[in-house]
Amino acid sequence: MFKDVIKVLYYEIKSYFVPQKVRYRLEGQCLKCGDCCRYMYSVDTYTEDEFKLTTKIFPKYKRFEIIGRDEYDNLIFACKLLDENGLCSDYKNRLKMCKKYPVTKIKGIAKLHKRCGFKIISEKSFKDYLK
Repeated sequence: MFKDVIKVLYYEIKSYFVPQKVRYRLEGQCLKCGDCCRYMYSVDTYTEDEFKLTTKIFPKYKRFEIIGRDEYDNLIFACKLLDENGLCSDYKNRLKMCKKYPVTKIKGIAKLHKRCGFKIISEKSFKDYLK
């Protein structure tokens, strides 16, 4: 149990210091469809038990529920505070990660939901990365 607590704390702290390797520019605007809140990933939580422990240590994550796994076995989450119109029912108190979405610097390839009003514009071409 202690080992699991340390692991959850480690991942939470690590999430604030993710190496940012790729920078993107965004164009467009939020269409308030709610897709980003209905279907999101966690890169650091691998099991349901880890998520339960995370919500005990950090109650702010109780707003999320596990809705499944993707083809790579990553957990998929949905926010329980989304209203029937796709809007946050607790907008004033939303998490920092929600306020900052979509981020323009991430480790990996950026991908948005199909209905999202934002478009990702890479600041470097693939050839630039090869150099």
